[in-house]
Amino acid sequence: MVRMRLLAVVALICATGLGVAQAQQGAPPPAVLVQKAELKPLGARSEFIGRVAAVDKVDLRARVKGFLGPRKFTDGDPVKQGQVVFTIEPDTYQATVDQKIAQRDAAKAALVNSEIQFKRAAELLRTNTGTQAVYDQRQSEQLQAKAALEEAEAQLRDAQINLSYTEIKSPIAGRIGKAAVSPGNLVSPDSGVLATVVTESPMRVLFSVTQRELLEARREGGGGGDGLVVQLRLADDSLYSEKGKLDFLDVTVDPRTDGQIIRAVFENKNQTLTDGMTVRVVLEAEKAPTVVAIPEAAVALDQAGSYLFVVNDKNVVEQRRIRTSTARDGLLAVEQGLKAGEKVIVQGQQRVRAGMTVAPSEAPASPSMPSR
Repeated sequence: MVRMRLLAVVALICATGLGVAQAQQGAPPPAVLVQKAELKPLGARSEFIGRVAAVDKVDLRARVKGFLGPRKFTDGDPVKQGQVVFTIEPDTYQATVDQKIAQRDAAKAALVNSEIQFKRAAELLRTNTGTQAVYDQRQSEQLQAKAALEEAEAQLRDAQINLSYTEIKSPIAGRIGKAAVSPGNLVSPDSGVLATVVTESPMRVLFSVTQRELLEARREGGGGGDGLVVQLRLADDSLYSEKGKLDFLDVTVDPRTDGQIIRAVFENKNQTLTDGMTVRVVLEAEKAPTVVAIPEAAVALDQAGSYLFVVNDKNVVEQRRIRTSTARDGLLAVEQGLKAGEKVIVQGQQRVRAGMTVAPSEAPASPSMPSR
């Protein structure tokens, strides 16, 4: 039984070989497109979802109660550090300051009088014409007058601080957003945010990276963030014109996601980046390794792994088992099984098999690496 099966397999192989020979004799070789494997710099590229955040962001709020006065800006205006943007009617607070000034002056006069009385009591005691009790009384009055003056001065400073709060100033330079409250409304510390000021250049981008991704990125970059090129992919899939720089790695890892926050900084001179917008952070090695690169379309996969078809100098097809690594921009890096300059079939693989003679034509050049 085994012998019969063996004979049947041999007969089938012979018949197949004969059929192939007959097919090749009776029909022209099938046409295929080929492309030479090339040595190209091809590095791994990783993308992460990130969020843009302003370096400085301040929510302006009222610190005293009062009616909001004329607005000193237009929504979206650039503002300088210390610029007045809102006012609160100052009359009540100015009156309080004037009252405290009067109280301070009265306390000064009382202190001057108490010092005179104290000096007189001290002189009388020295000449034995006064008593110790009177001296002690005048000294106590002098100390009380001094304390009263200090209290009056403190109350005056407090009133002046409250008066200064009637001018709401921007503590940073940047761009101010939409005003949340119109002039004439009563505001107080409980009124919420009146407007927000953000710095627009530079801008920060925060994104989370798993520990595995972080280790791979470090290897690609030569062991540190200085060896990585950092770019942004915007909502329209275009790359942002400015390159960034990694400047912060969080000191803790989120145990729920195994993620670690990384921060990159980008210049934003043309105001493309806006606080809170979503972007994709693109990381790649600054110096990509040179590898044997082929189009991804040339590679097929079966249970044994990756393979492709190579056309030799006699236009005969060879099947090659290969080991691949980086895939990017339609190209695939081959680590083993192929040499630079060999011709691989990129179109028409379905019509060929190992040992067949084909009619190869050069395919268009493979896509060049995108500019950084």
